[in-house]
Amino acid sequence: MKYFDELKRTMEWLAKHPKTMFVGQTVAGPGTFMFSTLKDVAKSKTLELPINESFQMQFTIGLALAGYIPISVYPRQNFLLIATSDMVNMLDKIPAISSNELTPRIIIRVATGPYKPVHPGHQHVGNYAEGFRKMFSWIEVIELEEPEAIFPAYQHALEREDNKSTLLIEHGNFYNDK
Repeated sequence: MKYFDELKRTMEWLAKHPKTMFVGQTVAGPGTFMFSTLKDVAKSKTLELPINESFQMQFTIGLALAGYIPISVYPRQNFLLIATSDMVNMLDKIPAISSNELTPRIIIRVATGPYKPVHPGHQHVGNYAEGFRKMFSWIEVIELEEPEAIFPAYQHALEREDNKSTLLIEHGNFYNDK
């Protein structure tokens, strides 16, 4: 099993759930390496958003509060940092603020950018997994190091009984290397 193949299979499986919706950058059309895992997902399950990371997270929270299970796609962790305030101060705190009456389940899909065959610049390859773990009390952070971990991690994020949100970190270099 290859890393890319498992991601593609898993995204197609997620798309079959009636409440899921892929939102973000290059979910409905090409532009980053992550789109290749979504190219066979029905267009009705994708919503392309402009490059506005903070708005994307706020919109994603709204979808979750409306009953959807959004998969919010950020091609690079470096740019997810722009949405971190919304994740830390809103998404991560909504359960506490609402006495657990509101528990928006969101799947946040992000990657470390690939630096092979060409290094895209330092603003595209960061990995902030440890920092995210330290900032969140309710959002679970999972790094996807091996192909066999991909499907179970996304399945857990979709079907979790505690309804928590999950940040899943993919590694761009593994798309071709593993």
